[in-house]
Amino acid sequence: MRIRIVDAFTDRPFAGNPAGVLLLDSFPDDAWLQNVAVEVNHAETAFTHPLPAGDEADWALRWFTPTTEVALCGHATLAAAHVLHTTGAHRGPVRFTTRSGVLVATPGDDGSITLDFPTAPLTPVAAPNGVAEALGAEPLATFDTGPNTGDLLIEVADERTVLGLTPDHNALARYSKRGIITTARAKDPSRGYDFVSRCFFPNVGIDEDPVTGSAHTALAPFWSERLGRTTLTGLQASPRSGLVRTELRGERTLLTGHAVTVVDGELLA
Repeated sequence: MRIRIVDAFTDRPFAGNPAGVLLLDSFPDDAWLQNVAVEVNHAETAFTHPLPAGDEADWALRWFTPTTEVALCGHATLAAAHVLHTTGAHRGPVRFTTRSGVLVATPGDDGSITLDFPTAPLTPVAAPNGVAEALGAEPLATFDTGPNTGDLLIEVADERTVLGLTPDHNALARYSKRGIITTARAKDPSRGYDFVSRCFFPNVGIDEDPVTGSAHTALAPFWSERLGRTTLTGLQASPRSGLVRTELRGERTLLTGHAVTVVDGELLA
């Protein structure tokens, strides 16, 4: 069985967010899927199989971290679509049926892929007691991102604060279902991005995620309202780093990025 490792939200190897991708005939039992994700040991592994003609979607898609299945994942969806397109397994826009509904991935002429995802419903909340100490920065604004991701979105003072965060991951785990999205306005938008973020997801086994597509379904409406534009670019400033272009379309958010396959091998188990 072929297995691929794809770096998503980047156009060069060893950057962006790596994801495992397996094209299957059907989904095996959950224990096998979880074991493969443990073996791959990246933030997510995507498993997908084709659906019958006439179905509401073209492929079924599931995502697993090394510890659990998740309801929504952007970079592994981008990686799966990249594999389908580059191998010729699917041509043109691909519809995935997922735990978060039908998601569409559309290839662009420049080699990019655009994901059509549900916009996160942001609800202002008070910063929980102790979160500032756990994060290592004082929140300026705090939002719940809704059931698809279960994150806490926290705006901090500036880009320098985001870059300098050294959070207590064990302490952060108590404040949200999945994790914490931290963000600030870009110090210098002429560098090619409008806002910066970092994402910490200790509750699903990921202390810091390199580039998180699903987080940008919350970051897009947050920053579109503040900056007065529906089309933006976000830099997720992890050690691997990556850019996500966002376009807010009401209840849907478009996420655009590139991907590159770095490993193409054989799974023997």
